[in-house]
Amino acid sequence: MTAFDDFIELLRLKVDIYHNAKVCGDWLIQEHEPGSTCFHVVTTGSCMLDVPGHIKTELYEGDLIIFPKELEHKLWPVHPQEGEQAHLEYQSRRSGTGLLCGGLKVSHLHQNKLLDAMPSVLLIRSGDSTPWLKKLTKLLVSESTQYQTMHSSILNRLSELLFIYALRHYLQGSSTQASLLSLYIDPKISKALQAFHNTLSDKWSLASLAKVAGMSRTAFVKAFKDVSGWTANEYMIWWRLQSAWELLTQGYSVSAAAAEVGYLSEGAFSRAFKKEFGIGAGKVRKLDLSEV
Repeated sequence: MTAFDDFIELLRLKVDIYHNAKVCGDWLIQEHEPGSTCFHVVTTGSCMLDVPGHIKTELYEGDLIIFPKELEHKLWPVHPQEGEQAHLEYQSRRSGTGLLCGGLKVSHLHQNKLLDAMPSVLLIRSGDSTPWLKKLTKLLVSESTQYQTMHSSILNRLSELLFIYALRHYLQGSSTQASLLSLYIDPKISKALQAFHNTLSDKWSLASLAKVAGMSRTAFVKAFKDVSGWTANEYMIWWRLQSAWELLTQGYSVSAAAAEVGYLSEGAFSRAFKKEFGIGAGKVRKLDLSEV
């Protein structure tokens, strides 16, 4: 496990596929559900994409488009098609565009730092630099065709993988942008973060983190701020509280959760938790998370 893996695990991603078929005829798909996170994968053929004010381009087989917070957009055929719009199985001989579309939910709702750190529209082309995209698209089509299904647990898991790979791909190509997520691809800082994640109950200091990173305290503090825009202390407090939320939902008592994430004082923990989430730690244990 890496620090990035820890972050993804904490998010508890869940995909809900709402379209998985070949679109034929004179078709037009318009999407706009503000605030939601959605994605489209062109599984066969090609189509046009227009996101007003952002991008207008042709999408080809295997291309992936992600909206961290959905914007108004539309999809339609590259060339005019005859007949009414129809959504057919992939086995159909009729020409058309295969589209798999889904919504993505972050069950741990207080992890909005993920969506805030991403661009408004994330387009990833299928090609030599993204072999994972070509392989996953092939698996998605194979699963859809073989079992003739709109969605399944396997399709959902494959779609979750798409998002995770896409996120890592984006991070690796945006090293100049300061964000929380950039910490997870910095070779030295991520090493320190992983050690911190593994032993939250330890008494970590800037000096001890810097030592794990193989840096001086001064260099570590500066690098952390430059890479993420956060201070290392801000991150440690934030991660401890996010982890505590997970523990509380698993049934840990407030005192046990506080100790597990490194707080010596239950009172200090409770005050920090309330400040972060706007809800008392004790109440989290009783929440119906499906309604959060």
